[in-house]
Amino acid sequence: MEAITYGEAKRFLERYVDVVELEAGENRLLATPTLQGRVLTSSADGDGGYSFAWLNYPLISSGRVLEHVNNYGGEDRFWLGPEGGQFSLFFPEGTDFSFAQWQTPAAIDTDEWETVGQDEGRVTFRKDAALKNTSGVVLDMRMERDVELLTGEDIERVTEGPLPEGVRGVAFRTVNRLTNRGTFAWNRQTGMPSIWTIGQFAPSALTTMIIPLRQAPGAVVNDAYFGKIPADRLKVTDSALYYRGDGRMRGKIGIPPEMTIPLCGALDRENRVLTLVKFDFDPARTTYVNSMWEHQDDPFMGDVINAYNDGPLEDGSVMGPFFELESSSPAAELAPGKTMLHTRTTIHLRGEVDALEALSARLLERTT
Repeated sequence: MEAITYGEAKRFLERYVDVVELEAGENRLLATPTLQGRVLTSSADGDGGYSFAWLNYPLISSGRVLEHVNNYGGEDRFWLGPEGGQFSLFFPEGTDFSFAQWQTPAAIDTDEWETVGQDEGRVTFRKDAALKNTSGVVLDMRMERDVELLTGEDIERVTEGPLPEGVRGVAFRTVNRLTNRGTFAWNRQTGMPSIWTIGQFAPSALTTMIIPLRQAPGAVVNDAYFGKIPADRLKVTDSALYYRGDGRMRGKIGIPPEMTIPLCGALDRENRVLTLVKFDFDPARTTYVNSMWEHQDDPFMGDVINAYNDGPLEDGSVMGPFFELESSSPAAELAPGKTMLHTRTTIHLRGEVDALEALSARLLERTT
């Protein structure tokens, strides 16, 4: 099933998961405790509006639980880093970092979260878990997130002024919290997890992910996650990165803290959508977890931003296709009882391509 409108997506999802709908005029958002408190999809034009998320309708409706990971999709989900390395939360102790050993923790994959609060424009979800990392250390934690539907004024703060005539927008914010519920401090010896937020969106032949960059001598974009990305799919300039989001070739890039500007996006000329993702970032904090699938020389020299384009796996199968815009918090160096926050705002704008191109150039491609 491919849902064309938000209303179609809503009617489908209500059959399989518990949904929470937030509304403000024609702006709508669906979230769910069933699938780890994720934001499922949103609309700028009510039930008849464009559904902005990629959702894995066959998996959601199947009732199946898959090995390794259950990729349900959605616009914003709470994950944990690191994925690889000696402090990984995805590989057992003594692992060889092979796909056969990789397993997403149930707390961020299949477990239902608790709804602990809701008002007119916001809902809060929570999950407690004790997760063992690859070094054998058990981290006792609380994960919590507020999902909030934002206003037109919030959109204009990000776009730095009123939207062009004919451009419609919807925005939401997730405030993600990670608390150390254990009896010892998380540090470089025990491992320090991070909050990792991921949004999945439908690809098109005319989609380009765009990430503005700070100039940082010696710093480089990591494009080696799944093999080198060809030059006709990835372009890096002094001020921005351009990466195809067409769902036709699997690849992933990472942006280190030295090069990070806390904003990224995607321009889909085919469906006339500009997506913007803004998140909190402190340039003085440079300790980020490393998710490469290997034993690492420095487990805390990782990425702030990741962008992923889906495509065929070695056996010819495809997970989606979709593309992802991802952001991470610094490593959580937390004493017992202390909490880290990672706040992320997603904005979708839909209108004529010329107007969206102008907004993209002004917000994502300017020299900074």
